[in-house]
Amino acid sequence: TGTLFFTADVYSDGNISSVVEHRERERSRKDTAQVFDNLWARHWNKWMTPVKSNLFAVNVSVAGSAGGGQQEPGNEVNLMQKLAPVRDPLLRWDIESYAVTADGRRAAFVVRNPGPDMAWSTNVDLYLTSCDGSGQPELLTGASNGAASAPAFSADGTAVAWLQMETPGYESDIRRIFIHNVTTGETRTIARDWILSPHFMIWSADASTLHALVQDKGDNRVVNIDVATGKRTELTGAGSVNSIARLGADKLLSVYTNVTETADIYAVDAGSTEASMRRLTRVNQDKLQDIYLGAAEDFWFAGARGEQVHGWLVRPYDFNATQKYPLALLIHGGPQQANSHSFSFAQWNPNMYASAGFVTVQINFHGSAGYGQNFTDSIQGQWGGYPYEDLMAGVDHVLSSYKFVDPRRLVALGGSFGGYMANWLNAKTDRFAALVAHDGQFDMVSGYYATDELWFIEHDVGGVPFAAKDRPKFERFNPERLAAQFKTPTLFVHGASDFRLSLEQSLAPWALLRRRGIPARLVYFDNEDHWINHAGNSVRWYSEVLGWISHRFIINVPEEELQEIERICFQIEQAHWFYEDFIREENRALPSMTLKTFAGRMFKHCPLLS
Repeated sequence: TGTLFFTADVYSDGNISSVVEHRERERSRKDTAQVFDNLWARHWNKWMTPVKSNLFAVNVSVAGSAGGGQQEPGNEVNLMQKLAPVRDPLLRWDIESYAVTADGRRAAFVVRNPGPDMAWSTNVDLYLTSCDGSGQPELLTGASNGAASAPAFSADGTAVAWLQMETPGYESDIRRIFIHNVTTGETRTIARDWILSPHFMIWSADASTLHALVQDKGDNRVVNIDVATGKRTELTGAGSVNSIARLGADKLLSVYTNVTETADIYAVDAGSTEASMRRLTRVNQDKLQDIYLGAAEDFWFAGARGEQVHGWLVRPYDFNATQKYPLALLIHGGPQQANSHSFSFAQWNPNMYASAGFVTVQINFHGSAGYGQNFTDSIQGQWGGYPYEDLMAGVDHVLSSYKFVDPRRLVALGGSFGGYMANWLNAKTDRFAALVAHDGQFDMVSGYYATDELWFIEHDVGGVPFAAKDRPKFERFNPERLAAQFKTPTLFVHGASDFRLSLEQSLAPWALLRRRGIPARLVYFDNEDHWINHAGNSVRWYSEVLGWISHRFIINVPEEELQEIERICFQIEQAHWFYEDFIREENRALPSMTLKTFAGRMFKHCPLLS
């Protein structure tokens, strides 16, 4: 016998048994109107509904054992049922994460505090409760209005640890480690001298240590934290550990990856004082044996405020140091996130661009995580300031340090904040031949009013656009304010269900460039959100993006002739598709040719031009 814990979507009565009845009632409605009185009307990619996810516990026993047999429905306990009632059914309590003790007697769960300020508050709380539903859940985070996360119980269930942000309204605040003694009711915090921000942790078997995951200078490391002293010891080195689980008393199972390796399972010596990992799987070894995967080459340079900034590059496929290569600058989102030494199946894998012939550069500009909280915090009020300085200085450093990079052939790409930065680059510099802006912000003012999380932009900009004293802060680094200066051909990508940055943030700059006669393309996915989640769409994304950034660099013709080619392709829309077919067939390594020679080859592939 034991206790089974699970989450289930329920209506305001909190009962699983009534869900079908509620759904039938909804289906019988004669209208489809959705009415909202609270700004928390939608989040990420979904509109709010009366259905919320709650945490349940149910006692189970194995058939054939004492008291065993099939369980009768209806004996589950909603562990959130006794939380304070909420009048608005569209808000209510909605679980984000939870942990349970090994004996199944207690649970700790994380919920966003429902209320009229949900769209501009980061108040996410942690509750402790008994699993028989007999008691009132105990609030453990009442002293903080920041976000709690990652609860974890010690093996004996006498202590629960969690991560706590303490600055209200700041979603990228440093996460402090808190420990609550379930027996005594005392709560304490440890390792407050740590300048890095862990994002996950589990207990050691003897409860003397917390094993934490933390970003650190482009890596995602496992770090041991002594519960008594707060002293820290790194267990892993370069690369990224994405998850960990305890394996016996002295081992951890980890999922590890780096720029040249897809995710595999490794065993980590949990008590070691040095990085010690043993590989257990090689899941994709056969698939990758003939695939080019270039290693990351790290570099540091002086960026904004005279501080050292970290970046790296990946050399292109079939690299020859005597040749010149175009450069692709990948700009990460967040902005309080970071590029990492990891393998990504998403849209920003540097080896995808290296395989297409680009020297691929990634820079963790001011605001990035993993370089101390002061570095992360420095981006407040500086969206188009420090990061822009870092990116320009980083490109300059690469051009001066790596002579195989062609300074005339630069492109930049980014998503989310990186998409904003692509728009800002368009307004501030003409050094890039092409840009890609994926779900990026174009107008700081309209973007504020349309986003789902007001707290984010209010903190980063430092106010609200409807306050006269704050409006200049929004306009200072607003790409739309400098729309007349846009001049670089840009590919815009957007998903229909992106509520973080609405579709208009791509439609507007696309319209701007098209109206001004500047080459621009919009790629719209009607079934995607802020990310590309479907495999087929990911393939199409890469096809569009690589085609867009490559076409200027395939043939080494004079700039004025290249502009004429672009003008022709821009005016004759149907020719663009033939032009891309031509590019794919001829490849990127063609010798110099005159416009006449180029036209002759184009006529072969594009009858419309003849």
